[in-house]
Order: sequence, then structure tokens, then C-alpha cells
Amino acid sequence: MKQAVAYLEPFLEADRTAAKVKGKVLLATVKGDVHDIGKNIVGVVLRCNNYDIIDLGVMVPCEKILATAQQERVDIIGLSGLITPSLEEMAYVAKEMQRQLLQLPLLIGGATTSRAHTALKIEPHYTNATIHVVDASRAVGVVANLLNDNVRDRYVNEVKKEYVQLRERHKNKKSENPMISLAVARNNRFKIDWHNYTAIKPIFLGVRAFNDYPLASLVDFIDWTPFFHTWELSARYPAIFEDAVVGESAKQLFRDAEAMLKKIIAERWLRANAVIGFFPANSVDDDIEIYADESRQQVITTLHMLRQQTRKPQDKANMCLADFVAPKSTGIADYIGGFAVTAGIDIDKRIQLFEKEHDDYSVIMLKALADRLAEGFTEHMHSRVRREFWPYAVNEHWNNEDLIAEKYQGIRPAPGYPACPDHTEKPALFQLLNVTELTSICLTENFAMLPASSVSGFYFSHPDSYYFGVGKIAEDQLLDYSKRKNMDLAIMKRWLAPQLY
Repeated sequence: MKQAVAYLEPFLEADRTAAKVKGKVLLATVKGDVHDIGKNIVGVVLRCNNYDIIDLGVMVPCEKILATAQQERVDIIGLSGLITPSLEEMAYVAKEMQRQLLQLPLLIGGATTSRAHTALKIEPHYTNATIHVVDASRAVGVVANLLNDNVRDRYVNEVKKEYVQLRERHKNKKSENPMISLAVARNNRFKIDWHNYTAIKPIFLGVRAFNDYPLASLVDFIDWTPFFHTWELSARYPAIFEDAVVGESAKQLFRDAEAMLKKIIAERWLRANAVIGFFPANSVDDDIEIYADESRQQVITTLHMLRQQTRKPQDKANMCLADFVAPKSTGIADYIGGFAVTAGIDIDKRIQLFEKEHDDYSVIMLKALADRLAEGFTEHMHSRVRREFWPYAVNEHWNNEDLIAEKYQGIRPAPGYPACPDHTEKPALFQLLNVTELTSICLTENFAMLPASSVSGFYFSHPDSYYFGVGKIAEDQLLDYSKRKNMDLAIMKRWLAPQLY
């Protein structure tokens, strides 16, 4: 539809009047964040419903967002973000809008956002309308309500009342989930019988790069369910094809994806790079010391982990990723791994070609497929690690469904995700693996990865290791954590704001 409009616009310009445009909406992915697939879909949907869209792109600072909004006299500002630091950046934008006495509605969207977070952390900073938009399909209705003089006040008041109720429920929920001290949580750490454990040594120590990796070898490792979720088709693959409502659309989308995937591989639209590394390591309380060599005398970096701090049932531990690495006091020579992969090298060149052709569908499709290839690359490299490079599971047998269900030994948690929610651990990982030089992946100021279709994290080999969420932490752990990291408490609060009790 956008391509058709772009073709017809020169012929229609003489007849075009401002009255025909329903409103002007500014969209931006906030500073430090590079993810924009959802924002792009919102923009396309709103354009097709006759709204003017100003899309400022990714990594947009607050000053540019607000200055452009005023210069262009937009009716609404929409903010997008994926990584957790973006939540704080959105709150900062709301505060600045209040300080500058702006009267524009503010829309909040993105994978890590929610109604609850909007109500708790963003809406209180801005007296005008602040609305969480759960997905692109709701954007038109929200924007229409906000720009309709007959329903706007009633709609905004209803949302404000809902957010007040969410804040009240949050207060009551906090009282129902008591925290324990960090000392008590550490005393309830995950118990492993280290005396009867023999650590498997990787076949090499240090780092190894894999550049221009064959994309064809990654296709069988793709998990297609998140691909459909990107397009807001919520069902599992392949059962989605039988869905009475979206089945036919899903089939057509999948056919288009397969056709583009073949072109990506045959015409080398994208390049995939990776680096993995293995190092001698031991845990000290909630930290993991990484050593220069097997003498374990020189600590080259320390990974700082957070521990669950809510009160647990008697048979449940307060988990921390450091629990899966042998404590230094045991004398066991244990190890840890790290990785960074991307399938997004050269993606911008192809996107620019599609954008010149006003082909938003192909732009979104390419970004979605690059994300799937990056995740598939992560799964592929992890399987090689377990069998070849750190051979603690050489005899494992699996199919793609087993991999998606994580039916194998070992885990690969990533900074910014539930078991390791602190994005500020990424620089240590990147320095340890020499990621940027070996793969061309770099970090933004808020520790998002460029290209966006990239994944990084740690390898844990212990057979009892599993994924968990740290959840909320208390003030004593925040203070202890900031001291261990030698980081200013105020800065640490900003990065861990979603985790604070």
C-alpha cells in the first residue's frame, strides 16, 4: 500500500490538503537502543490510516525528539525500545516533556515495556496523556482516541484511573512478597556437591573467531515461532498454519520468508560473524573470577552477578549464576565460556535499497529474518561448544524441537535477560572476547549491540545449571553490588531500576 501511495503522490499533490491528514505522529527508538521492527510496523499501519509519520530512527536522544516534535508541530510522540535501559530513557523523556510544559500525548511501546511499568515509572512524571500501546494493531485506535475531541478527555481519564489502580495493586503486591537480606539469601544459595564433581576442560583456552560463517548451516536452527510474533501473529509454529483466524496469513508470510531467506543466502545479502572463548574461572560469593591461565594467580576480569532476594519456600534456593561455577575455596579448577554472534553484517546496504523503493514490507522481513538467523547462529554455536569445543555433552542427541525446549546440558544466559539483568556486564564480556575487533559487533552507550541482529552471553557447563529470573532486589544488594562493581550508586540505580523492590 505504501508503494502504491508513493507512486500516486506526485499526481495527487495538487489535490492534497492538510485537512485530509488525520494527524502527525513522531516515532523514535530512544537513545542507546537499536531495535525498531515494532516501531516500523506501527509507522506503516498509521501511514496506511492517513496519519503523517515522522520516524527519527534509532538511538535518538531526548533533545532531538522534543526539538523535532515542536518544530514539526506534531500531535503525538511515540517512543520505542527493547533493552531494559530504554525504560529509564523513556522516563527521562517524560520528565523533560513535563519540564518543558509540553501538552502532547506520549505513547510507550516495545518488548520490555508494559502497562504496569508505564503506570509505575513513566506516567507519574508527565501530567498529560501517557499511554502504553501493547502492539501495532492497537496503535490506530489509541491515536484516533487521542486526536478525537469528542472522546479524548474521557479516554485519557479512563487510562489514568486504570494506571492509578495498577499503582495501588503494585503497593499491595509488594507487601505480599517480602524480601530477605542479602546475607540470608546467600546462605540459601543453590547447593551443588562440588566434592564429587569433575570439571570438563575446554579443548582450548582463550578466544576463537568464526567470520563469514555459512548462513545455510544456520537455517535448520531457526526457531520460527518468534518470527510470527514479530508480525503479531501469536501462535506456535507450525500449528499456526492451522489457526482458523491467522492460518492463511501465516502461510503466505512463511512463503515470503522462505523466498527471501533463499535470496539472502544465495546473493549473500548478510554476513555472519562469531567469537567464542573459554577461560579458567571460580566463584567468590556472587562474583565469578576469570583467570589469565591455569595457574589461576592473575584475575583478568570479574563477572558480577545478582542473587534472587525474595523469600523462598523451604526447598527452593535463592539463585545466582555464580552458584554454577565451583567456588574458589573448593580448589576445583573450573571454567566459564563466553560468546558473541551476529547475522546482521551488511544489512544496512540492503535496507537502504528497500527504503528507496518504499518497500517497508521487505525492510521488516529482512530485519526479522536477520534476527532469526542470529538466534539460530547462537543455537548452532552452542551445540558445537557442547560437543566439540567444550565437550561436556559429546554424546547428546537432539532435534530442533529439543533445542527450542532447551533439552540439553548447560545454559547460555545473556546480560540484560532475567538471570543476568544488568546490561553493564556487557563491556567486560566484550573486552574479554575482543568482540568488536573480531566480529564488528559494537556496543551503544546504553549497551545495545550493533548490528541489532546480534546476541552475546556466557556459557555454563554444569549439569545442574538452569535458567531463572533474578526478580526484585533490595537496597542492601544494590549497595553491595555497586561497591563490587566500583560503580556510583546513583548510576547503578538507573541501570537496575526495573529490578529494585
